[in-house]
Amino acid sequence: MSSLGEAKRVFEIEAQAILELKNKLDSKFDAAVSLIVECRGKVVVTGMGKSGQIARKIASTLSSTGTPAVFVHPAETSHGDMGVISFGDILLALSYRGETDELRALIEFAKRKGVKLISLTGNLASSLGTASDVALDVSIREEACPLGLAPTASTTAALAMGDALAVAALTKRGFNAQEFAEYHPGGSLGRRLLTRVKDLMHKGEGVPLVQLETGMKEVISAMTAKEVRGVCGVTDATGNLLGIITDGDLRRRLEKSKNPLDDSANDIMVRNPKTVDAAEMAERALFLMEQFAIQSLFVVDRMGGQPQRPVGILHLQDLLKARIR
Repeated sequence: MSSLGEAKRVFEIEAQAILELKNKLDSKFDAAVSLIVECRGKVVVTGMGKSGQIARKIASTLSSTGTPAVFVHPAETSHGDMGVISFGDILLALSYRGETDELRALIEFAKRKGVKLISLTGNLASSLGTASDVALDVSIREEACPLGLAPTASTTAALAMGDALAVAALTKRGFNAQEFAEYHPGGSLGRRLLTRVKDLMHKGEGVPLVQLETGMKEVISAMTAKEVRGVCGVTDATGNLLGIITDGDLRRRLEKSKNPLDDSANDIMVRNPKTVDAAEMAERALFLMEQFAIQSLFVVDRMGGQPQRPVGILHLQDLLKARIR
């Protein structure tokens, strides 16, 4: 068989192993999810060898979706790491055959401490299966390994069951995207859902502002001297934003006016410019810029005493540098 044919065979076997898990689900799965959601401590996930690698990933998935979880190596628990487990925790153990020697002491310790045990095993009649408060069947018909030796389809099935537990738990708990972002502040989702306009905007002296009667020389100076160039806002005597002037407005004015330097900001500005609230998510500002094909947005505080007074300015480059996408 060619390498391509072998790859397709592996995919078919592993996909079938996952699909067959659906028929094995029963009330025990609901019971396992309830134990996880109601857990007052953490979920301690364990497994030996390849099962241990899958256990690490399940622990990571649980932690990132609202369920505090840690991985503990079963061989290390007999040498002090047993102390990771405390009252109120849940033990989630993975072993396909259910007779892993390194798990025995850990299971006995959990029982003595009154710690609930959930297992993912391919043998419900095994020592692990019978000792569990909830034993979930992850048995498969065959491994993808042609020798039937290397854990392949069996670890895929265990991983899928772990993902199902994590997703069912987050759904039952009502875990939302905002909470997910809190656990992923360094990722793209965290940046999108945690970064607000006020975190990125230029403020204070960095905001280019002029008044209605300001002459064009001063307008051009304001547009080139501030942190955000090529734009300035026009305010009234009370500081409220009335309009905006961009490089494009200047070019268009030069084509129409014989003496453009005699004009004032009031003559050239575009009235009622788009604005964004300082408390808005930065992603919302990016959406507005793309929707209206603009490069800058003046920022206001709509909950403040002067909701039309600009408190900052945000440029498209600020959003791109912050990788808001």
